[in-house]
Amino acid sequence: MSATVLSDSIIEPQTASTTLIVHMEAEFVKCYCCGLTEECTPAYIERVRERYNGNWICGLCSEAINYEILRSGRLITAEEAMENHMNLCKKFTALKPPPNPTVHLITAMRQILKRSLDSPSRGLRSMPASPTKKNSRLQSLSRSESCLSSLSGS
Repeated sequence: MSATVLSDSIIEPQTASTTLIVHMEAEFVKCYCCGLTEECTPAYIERVRERYNGNWICGLCSEAINYEILRSGRLITAEEAMENHMNLCKKFTALKPPPNPTVHLITAMRQILKRSLDSPSRGLRSMPASPTKKNSRLQSLSRSESCLSSLSGS
């Protein structure tokens, strides 16, 4: 066990480490947009609040706000993007869950499948080197020999 001597007094290592832990204590903070509660250090909370005008924003909402800024057709401020995201969060939390989530999921998947099958760009998704195309410059690959014969011979 080591000890540090300062001005002829002995400080135990446990006291020094507990002092360090006090400064690194985490706090619970609630997101201004979605209401998610996270445990963060006070220094991190302060940095986030500086970035968002005194409001604490969780990491997920922060990414959504950045995406809102990028996807906007015009130049918008972070405050406008945060307002847009908050409106979306309010709409989402106002929704009630469906009475039967399984049926709701199946219906949603059916709609996605129908849209993908009815899409006019469906033909464009085929592989460019598809062997069904007549004017394709690339020929399909053929097997030269079986790999099983080399495995069974060893």
